[in-house]
Amino acid sequence: MKCFKILTDEDFGLEIKEMDNPRTRTAARGIIINSEGKIAVLNKQNKNEYKLVGGGIDDEELPDQAFKREVLEEAGARIKNVWLLGMIEEQKSQDNFKQTSYVYVADVVSVEEPNYTQKEIDEGSRTIWVTVDEAMDLIKNCEDKLIGSKYEDVYHTKFIVRRDYEILKYYKKQTELN
Repeated sequence: MKCFKILTDEDFGLEIKEMDNPRTRTAARGIIINSEGKIAVLNKQNKNEYKLVGGGIDDEELPDQAFKREVLEEAGARIKNVWLLGMIEEQKSQDNFKQTSYVYVADVVSVEEPNYTQKEIDEGSRTIWVTVDEAMDLIKNCEDKLIGSKYEDVYHTKFIVRRDYEILKYYKKQTELN
């Protein structure tokens, strides 16, 4: 599977440190499209953050299963026609951490109430539905206005929003080619 982007500290004007046996995490995230052609974006209001839905893959869970679970939890959406867009990697050398995300695209079948974690509730989470271009604008424009939380500092959150912007940029490029 193609890794379409590797984000490093250099992307944020920071020096890349040598990583020694970094902590790793594998995740599943992506773009879910409703019948109006809009996509789900998770807005963590208390952090000024906009991001795509998704999260970590649990033990014994396949990436596509994790994506479906995360979509249901964060957007309250049941999905179909799930397909793998690619992979994106984050190398956070300042924290000796590497995350690889499987990126999916799917159609929404139905939507109910999200089931946010306590962290997401504390950070003021809400799911909004916007066009791809609106999502790109929201995500791009929040990067310099981010606020840390007791769960994540701005360093980590900048990677999150830049990663999701790159996902949308890649998705848009791929759909324009087809």
